[in-house]
Amino acid sequence: MGARQLALALPVPVSRHRADLIEDSSNAEALAWLDRPGDWPLGRFAIHGPAGVGKSHMLAAVADAWGWAMLDATALRGMPELPGAGVVLDDADCVAEEAALFHLINLCAERGAGLLMAGRQAPARWPVALPDLKSRLRATAAAGIGPPSDALLGALLAKLFADRQLRVAPDLQAWLLTRLPREAAALAEAVARLDRAALAARVPVTRVLARAVLGDWDGFRGAANDGFEASASGASPALPALL
Repeated sequence: MGARQLALALPVPVSRHRADLIEDSSNAEALAWLDRPGDWPLGRFAIHGPAGVGKSHMLAAVADAWGWAMLDATALRGMPELPGAGVVLDDADCVAEEAALFHLINLCAERGAGLLMAGRQAPARWPVALPDLKSRLRATAAAGIGPPSDALLGALLAKLFADRQLRVAPDLQAWLLTRLPREAAALAEAVARLDRAALAARVPVTRVLARAVLGDWDGFRGAANDGFEASASGASPALPALL
């Protein structure tokens, strides 16, 4: 008997280009500013909003579009170097050392380099103690990103499935949207789980599979029985323990 061929889950490339950002009423103001870095007052700008609204994707898109360096504020210490024509700084409200952020803001201003930052709240509300840093943050222009609309979430879910070359019926996507957390990261994780399970079991993504894969996942609001897509035998597909 020949050896069973294993289905391998290949890495899925994640695009961070500007064209992949889906515009919505929740992010339109921020995207308009990000497309015009030359108009930023004092050469710097900040976006803010809760987790899961696409801040990191926006930072990556700016870095890709303008060739700017991406830095992690949680690792920012000492006297930072200026790695290029501009800097994008994620989690800037969680900076490791306040003095390092102060020096980075000053360095970008001196060199005429752009600086884009992201945090949960507007810069004026970041919990910093240094008075000079506080004043610079208060002077930083910013735009908030609100909760995504149903249209944006639907477009994002469709894109996530398309990125993995998964054909999922529109009614099933709508069913998933009513049960998954309204966050981009949660949608991406759900799609990844469904992809792995469908590949391993060699079955299409169906509502039965979704219940079997996501039913015990924290945050998934699955219905025990809504009368849809029961299999002929009433049994869920056998899934390997890979989730």
